[in-house]
Amino acid sequence: MKTLLLLFSLIGLTFHAFAQEIGQPLPAWEEGYLDLHHINTGRGDAAFFVLPDGTTMLVDAGESTEDDPRTLSERNTPRLPNTSKFAYEWIVDFIQQFSPASKKSEIDYALITHFHSDHFGQTNSYGPTSEKGGYQLSGLVGVGDKLKIRKMLDRDYPDYSSSAINFGNKENLQKLVASANSSTTAYLNSILNYWKFLEFQKAENQMEVEKFSAGKLNQIHLQNPASYPTFAIRNIQGNGWAWTGVDEEVFDLKSNNENDLSLGFKISYGDFDYFTGGDIRGVGSFGEADFNSVESNIAPVIGPVDVATLNHHGNRDSQNHFYVRTLRPRVWVQQSWSSDHPGDDVLRRITSTELYPGKRDLFTTSMLEANKLVIGDRIDQVYGSTQGHILIRVAPGGKSYQVIILEDSDAERKVKAIFGPYQAR
Repeated sequence: MKTLLLLFSLIGLTFHAFAQEIGQPLPAWEEGYLDLHHINTGRGDAAFFVLPDGTTMLVDAGESTEDDPRTLSERNTPRLPNTSKFAYEWIVDFIQQFSPASKKSEIDYALITHFHSDHFGQTNSYGPTSEKGGYQLSGLVGVGDKLKIRKMLDRDYPDYSSSAINFGNKENLQKLVASANSSTTAYLNSILNYWKFLEFQKAENQMEVEKFSAGKLNQIHLQNPASYPTFAIRNIQGNGWAWTGVDEEVFDLKSNNENDLSLGFKISYGDFDYFTGGDIRGVGSFGEADFNSVESNIAPVIGPVDVATLNHHGNRDSQNHFYVRTLRPRVWVQQSWSSDHPGDDVLRRITSTELYPGKRDLFTTSMLEANKLVIGDRIDQVYGSTQGHILIRVAPGGKSYQVIILEDSDAERKVKAIFGPYQAR
């Protein structure tokens, strides 16, 4: 018992320098800490990471179009903190607030998990156009116009041939646009807009663009890796390929569904492990676990983690029981914007102590009233927080971490709640 008390005392001392207080501004990132921010704009996924040496990384910058009536309906979350700025502008504002002091105008890495509007943005009838680049500002493109991105990664640069829709080259995509229906045209125009952004940024700002390589170790790496030898990022899956668990070997997942082509990676820092997988799926059309799914194929090589984001926002087709039992995270993070996030069956699986024993805490960026009406009191019983930006702050060396909820109703983003510290496993 004395050893256990000493352990928790040491964990507490690790975070003492920060002295987070509810209702006060978040203490700034410090060298050695790993900050994993999950941003809530109400328009899609966006995560901003500050790695232990100050290297920064943006994972997605979604911006669903408000031309779609559903986006402004009660089925979806409102734009947050308010409509005075577009979603991409709020993401820029967030990054500038929580970046290291020397990185306020740039991002070292940006990554798009897959080409859906809630992950990379969509062209629309109302957004501004870049003064120099001539592309429309929305989502990732909007963020990259305001902040310099040093290296951009997506799932299939430069040929984009692996998809349910074979994008191919620019000329091929333009032909597809000419023959597509109106909803598909908007989607394809968003891809063309993104390509225009890449061409301009490569020429004007020397941005590097790479294809994310499944299985690769440290394709995304620290600027000062020798100082943090226990830190690593392993690319798990992407673009229809997945890591075998041996060296950097990969195998074919045989999928061309855009969600299943999502990029996923595992961050390790000492004893701490975190996985995020985009919108990959694990459940078949009628609710059965699919053991040919991406989730089932990658779960064994990911293994147990401390924190995992919910695949596909916790939609009904995700988090199959084999995947949940294999990863068994202490903390689940849900990036949500819709009234079907999470599916009721998904919630049952991730909270089941029959699938894996022990405590687990759930946090979501936003929970709509519709979810509460359908699922009932269980929402309040199992979620530590149902509204706000979610920060996972990992202590130097990766021995422990906290979950810190930040207010999303204003631009101050003060500390709303604190959970932990948790001991990394």
